[in-house]
Amino acid sequence: MAELDKTHRDALPAKEFAFPRQRKEPLEDARHVRNAVARFDQVEGVTDAERDEAWTRIQAAAKKFGVELHERSWRELGKPSR
Repeated sequence: MAELDKTHRDALPAKEFAFPRQRKEPLEDARHVRNAVARFDQVEGVTDAERDEAWTRIQAAAKKFGVELHERSWRELGKPSR
């Protein structure tokens, strides 16, 4: 899917975002799920509790779209695997 334009992004319901209150990191397909994981640590102005909730939404979207996640928590992102 191509990058979302403003009209399409604005039309998405809040529940389609990893961070719905901020409307950050849409999760509407596998490409967007992978992008949300890759950019997760770049999201500013959110609490750890909001990150926990966002990670839960990302995990659900990953399962829905067949995206394999190697991390069990967002706190593992960017850390070398053992």
